[in-house]
Amino acid sequence: MRDFTETWSTRGIRAWEEGWWDMPVTTGDLIGTIIGAGQGEVVMHQNVSICQWIVTSCFDWRGPRNKMVTDGLNFPSNDYIYHGLKRQGAEVVQVASPDGMTMPLEPLLAAIDERTQLVSVSHVAFRSSYVQDLAAIVERAHAVGAKVIGDLYQSAGVVPVNVRKLNLDFATGGSVKWLCGGPGAGYLYVRRDLWPEMQPAATGWMAHREPFQFEDGPIDWAPDAFRFLNGTPNVPALYSASGGYEIVNEIGVEAIREKSVRQTQRLIELADEAGFPVRTCRDPTQRGGVVILDVPITARKQGFGLRRTSIRATKNWTIRLSRSGRSLGENSSQHVWVVRRSASLSSAGD
Repeated sequence: MRDFTETWSTRGIRAWEEGWWDMPVTTGDLIGTIIGAGQGEVVMHQNVSICQWIVTSCFDWRGPRNKMVTDGLNFPSNDYIYHGLKRQGAEVVQVASPDGMTMPLEPLLAAIDERTQLVSVSHVAFRSSYVQDLAAIVERAHAVGAKVIGDLYQSAGVVPVNVRKLNLDFATGGSVKWLCGGPGAGYLYVRRDLWPEMQPAATGWMAHREPFQFEDGPIDWAPDAFRFLNGTPNVPALYSASGGYEIVNEIGVEAIREKSVRQTQRLIELADEAGFPVRTCRDPTQRGGVVILDVPITARKQGFGLRRTSIRATKNWTIRLSRSGRSLGENSSQHVWVVRRSASLSSAGD
């Protein structure tokens, strides 16, 4: 942030032509190396909701191919946007999870047919850390002429993903989780060969081929990824986020994943010793970087002791545990304390 304030104070408006204008793409390149995108294929936005809105606005939902398929573990903010498409003629099909934790592949693939225009899935589910089979979903969607948008928020930076190898059409994500970049820095990937046909209605002056001509009338979209931008970017957020991306790139996602698997396995073992249910897949190939536990009834009544920690229980009394950039040791003392504290409260109530 010092770089931002010094640049603003010394260069003022000149900073835009000296790097700020290009920052949504140059910062996106740092994420591109993490998710397997090419140079200039990722653009930055304020959050995932804006990115999802831009993608869905590229499609006409009034024709016979008007089906939008979303998985039952998707993040609610995404689904709010999809259900809003009904006003434009979309049919929204949400494939339910049988247990609130996993998403069997077969019913999801079965829902994708010749009337499907777009499929949305979370690569790793925020509710359970369940890892979905993006490759199979993309293959099925493309076989019937549909496109896929993958939400990588819970995977990028902790689970290896390569959007080009997957042939993924769109990907969105943010920086608050595993990318250690803070708020206000969402990102959007669009497959390069799709650029000419994608004309987002959710647009703005930065997406224009000649933005400083300030032309009236319909937009003439930029030929590159700038066509997926809209208004003026949040430059301070891009400054603050870049450091986290650089750290992840330096360490490497493969190394982070290896350590994450060990740490989440240790948390599961602690939960088993304490005797409470684990709401996350035990198979590490189907588990992201988070372990979800049910909170014992007695611990709920005792307040769970969470005021002493940065950990928070959800409204349905599950708790999400994970390693972070601030707790890289094999045993996070805070997590161990929570599990053992919960066990002692539960035992005291028996």
